[in-house]
Amino acid sequence: MDAAAGDPDPDIRAVAVAALVRAAPVRTAARRWLAATRDPAARVRRRAAEVAPALAARRRAVDPGAVGALVGLLDDAEVTVVEAAAWALGEHAEGAGPTAVAALAHAARVHPDALAREAAVAALGAIGDPAGLDAVLAACTDKPAVRRRAVLALAPFAGPAVDAAIDTALGDRDWQVRQAAEDLRAAEAGTGISATPCP
Repeated sequence: MDAAAGDPDPDIRAVAVAALVRAAPVRTAARRWLAATRDPAARVRRRAAEVAPALAARRRAVDPGAVGALVGLLDDAEVTVVEAAAWALGEHAEGAGPTAVAALAHAARVHPDALAREAAVAALGAIGDPAGLDAVLAACTDKPAVRRRAVLALAPFAGPAVDAAIDTALGDRDWQVRQAAEDLRAAEAGTGISATPCP
């Protein structure tokens, strides 16, 4: 499988990196994974980001180099790579660190693709670092899908600005944003039950 990581076919390289992360010795898996994050094919870079949490679980410790590679993928030209990298950073919540939070906050605010902004906001909510709160609050005024994700990402945060954002979302013109806000309020109240059914 190690040889397949250098195959000319990007589909095979993508499968190989996932298999190596799952079964190869950790040192070999880490080396091949890092190479995959720099692969010329977007599908290989995306797959590398997708399997990053599995590699982190095998290492049982945060690798700053791996986090740095994922942060680098937030600037990828292919939005699905950015989405996968943001998700992986959210899965690294314990060790994402200030650089990752800052990069996710930047992507959440300025990335031209809503899919990337949505993924970055979700990761900020998963990490729950107060340094990411301003970006999450700003995302509450973005497109509907991003607003919905931003409302859900408010869950680990507290304070007047968070309460105000949830109150605003309760009156949002998009029913899914309203539903997310209602679900969040219900969770805060300890009921876990939303009053408004989905249409």
